Amino acid sequence: MRTVVCVMLAIGGLAGGLAGCNAGRSAVGGAEQVGAGFAAAATAPLEDFNLRRQIIPTVLLQAEANPYDLRNLNRCSTIGAEVARLDEALGPDTDEPPRQDGPYLSERAADAAAKATLDAIRDTATDFIPGRSWIRRLSGADQHSKHVQSAIQAGRIRRAFLKGMGMQRNCTPPAAPSWFRPHR
Repeated sequence: MRTVVCVMLAIGGLAGGLAGCNAGRSAVGGAEQVGAGFAAAATAPLEDFNLRRQIIPTVLLQAEANPYDLRNLNRCSTIGAEVARLDEALGPDTDEPPRQDGPYLSERAADAAAKATLDAIRDTATDFIPGRSWIRRLSGADQHSKHVQSAIQAGRIRRAFLKGMGMQRNCTPPAAPSWFRPHR
């Protein structure tokens, strides 16, 4: 735990010293990410005891129940709206081009440092639990984690299916893949 505090202080000191340039803004952003994620990382053992659960978005539960459902999806606009809901829950699809205003190298480095710091905090908080895998199984946390992953996979399958249907119906993105150009 002392190591984590030292890393956080080092990031904070670096951020303060470089605040005037882009690298400084990136370091400040990384330090803010660590601050924002600190509580979640420190309370990670609550997930192992199934006292805190990750909430599964409704759109992913619906996809898990029936990934190939086409009810009320007879127009390109409704297919696009459903794809947008899935994008909101899952993040951007792999066919999406990278943002034009992509992050600077220093921002990516700050993100990586913040993620490494939060991972270290999370690992430190969960390492003290003896028999952690058994506790996760007995508390139901392991089963819930598998359910979350299953819902994510079903959401990805549904998004791909809907984009395929959008291509078949000659829709424009987001109801079809971003590279698809409808025939006029």
